[in-house]
Amino acid sequence: MRVVIVGASGNAGTALLRRLSTESDIEVTGISRRVPPDPYPATDWHAVDVGADDATGRLTSIFQGADAVVNLAWQIQPSHDQRRLYETNVLGSRAIFRAALRAGVSTLVQASSVGVYAPGPKQAFVTEEWRRTGVIESSYSRHKALVERMLDEIESDHPTLRVVRLRPGLIFQRVAGTEIGRYFAGPLLPARLLRFGWIPVLPDHPDLRMQAVHADDVAEAYHSVLRADVRGAFNLAAGPVLDPAVAARAFHGVRVPVPGVALEGAAALSWWLRLQPVDRGWVRLGLKAPLMSCDRAAAELGWRPRTDALTALRELVTGLAERAHTSSPPLRGDADMPGRAGGLLRGRLPGTGNPY
Repeated sequence: MRVVIVGASGNAGTALLRRLSTESDIEVTGISRRVPPDPYPATDWHAVDVGADDATGRLTSIFQGADAVVNLAWQIQPSHDQRRLYETNVLGSRAIFRAALRAGVSTLVQASSVGVYAPGPKQAFVTEEWRRTGVIESSYSRHKALVERMLDEIESDHPTLRVVRLRPGLIFQRVAGTEIGRYFAGPLLPARLLRFGWIPVLPDHPDLRMQAVHADDVAEAYHSVLRADVRGAFNLAAGPVLDPAVAARAFHGVRVPVPGVALEGAAALSWWLRLQPVDRGWVRLGLKAPLMSCDRAAAELGWRPRTDALTALRELVTGLAERAHTSSPPLRGDADMPGRAGGLLRGRLPGTGNPY
């Protein structure tokens, strides 16, 4: 089986490469905007910017003869360049889909997200049938919804193409610590203090309830999808649900009640001032995204997470404290990048530049 992974150098991509490297009958081709300086063994790499005008043609050539294409390509930063995010996330996904159709690929697997869902319950769990209109204030969520809408049309027009969508919660692993710190916290985070496993103050809001999953468990789900004859969408998350009470017990912190409008306002102002890289849309998404039932993944893929969400979170926090990283461009640990203190000193502000 020949599998092409688009966006193979990122958080989920590197985990999937690790998983597939153990399969002797799977030939892997990796695509990223920049090829890692120390690429994974037994992976044939190609450098392609999926948001470029010539992406469809270049991808079509690479996809020839592939049995499956897995699209993990997605940009979260730079948050202050919405045009760039749209080009990669929406137009880039369209280029990948068109190339897969032109190359005659039989299986297309898309990395979707809990972010595709409309606002939903925080005390119950929704299935894959929940409305997919996104949370309008979040560009990330809007882009996920647009991409899934494209997939709906492709499935209708090409019924013989096997289309699968995986919708995970937050994806954590230790080596993504520096990346996630850069993308979501910024240079003012005192990450080194986290090495004591203590977060002194935690904002408390009843809707701050989210799900997470370890990157290796997500990779296992992709592997299962490639092996099984399944179609459609699968939610992926591990228990327990992460909320302020769980985090306070785990990190010995004090919960401080904060209204949702204050959380959004603080994010909006600090983002506008270039103090941190996350706009208010991410806070809105955290408050409004529903909790997901993963029963379908368990029943049809036999998927059950090996790492619980709290352990995955602890691992991520350790990675943040230890500045864990890899040589892969999105995961690298250069001190002068946007989102790091060294970058701030050089005028590279959070939410700017292209880290992919």
